[in-house]
Amino acid sequence: MTDDRPAWARRIAAERMARDWSQRDAVRALRAHAPTELPADDSMIRQWKRWESGQTPNDFYQPLIAAVFGTVTHALFPAPSRRDGDKEILTASGMETLEIVSRLNRSDVDGATLDALRITIDRLCSEYPYMPSEQLLIEGRQWLRRVVELHSKSLTLTQHREVLAMSGWLALLVGCVEYDTGARHAAESTRRAALSLANESDHAEVAGWAHEMRAWFALTTGDYRGVIAAARAGAEVAMHHGVAVQLAGQEAKAWARLGDRRQVEVALDKGRRLLEGMEHPENLDNHFVVDPAKFDFYAMDCYRLVGEDRLARTLAEEVLRAGTDFDGRERSPMRNAEARVTLGVTAAREGDLEEALTMGERALEGDRQSVPSLIMTSRELAAEMRRRYSSEPGAQDYLARLHALGQEKPGFLPQ
Repeated sequence: MTDDRPAWARRIAAERMARDWSQRDAVRALRAHAPTELPADDSMIRQWKRWESGQTPNDFYQPLIAAVFGTVTHALFPAPSRRDGDKEILTASGMETLEIVSRLNRSDVDGATLDALRITIDRLCSEYPYMPSEQLLIEGRQWLRRVVELHSKSLTLTQHREVLAMSGWLALLVGCVEYDTGARHAAESTRRAALSLANESDHAEVAGWAHEMRAWFALTTGDYRGVIAAARAGAEVAMHHGVAVQLAGQEAKAWARLGDRRQVEVALDKGRRLLEGMEHPENLDNHFVVDPAKFDFYAMDCYRLVGEDRLARTLAEEVLRAGTDFDGRERSPMRNAEARVTLGVTAAREGDLEEALTMGERALEGDRQSVPSLIMTSRELAAEMRRRYSSEPGAQDYLARLHALGQEKPGFLPQ
């Protein structure tokens, strides 16, 4: 039988059941987050039933329901996109790429050219999730060279700072793709360049993302105390920007791997509160925008590590739903891969080797991968395989494939 309820209605029911809550329990949790007295239990339980059947909660209840399940309003109840589509560069600036490049060759640079550059950089950052790494690296480096060359032009002080900031964004993007492909040393050099550009232009958000990259690098190489230090340094300089949410997420991931459940919850709640208080982003596709769905992705990772398998599985299914278009095209292949690893880990713990292998293999199949992140999470599935199914041929084949992937990228070998 087809379930035609809205995705959010299915999710709140799944989240409630993952916690072994009755609807009365859910209402009790709702009261704990409400700033005012709510109606009587019987009335609220009937209301909760209506929500789970698909009746949309009003603006008062939506953030309360999100808080009950440790997420943010727009992760449960997505806001409509305000993007204009693929022709945004031409529509917004009136320029094709060739014209932008020709304008960059002039002795001075006007505001329209800088606007077109900003839109181009936004497009490149929005293509990060799915554009092949090699292609994005080439394009990112080409535009970085072009923007850096603007420093030799006649610029006002304001334009100079703006060009420095745009150079910083492009350096961040290039560094991320370099790290995805296993070029660790190049990525670290590029990250340092981005931080230097941020400091020179006094751009807190670019600086925050440079610290976030350091946290990510540390996480995937097992330096969990380094993650926490980088996350806190970044939060100090960019506390009012969306990157502070991702820094809290990275800190939570590090605490999960250190086995400190209380600090995991503290960090996740810090990130959730920050994100709930921020305006909804205009472009959810930009890699350097923390969208509400990304917060579920952080929490999924943490719950898998602390052994909250039902919550981890519920969030993994939500990550896959949010990261896949209606026609089956994957909008967020790297997030989806890690969600499949999570489903594989929970299946392995429940004794379902076939499902664990299916999810583990599918996670390794994508064309667009962040190799260090994928190896890090797959290593956790490998540990479950060794612990429970070491004599099974299917498990041995999966472990061999994962080991081969690690050998292709020295420094990220599974342990």
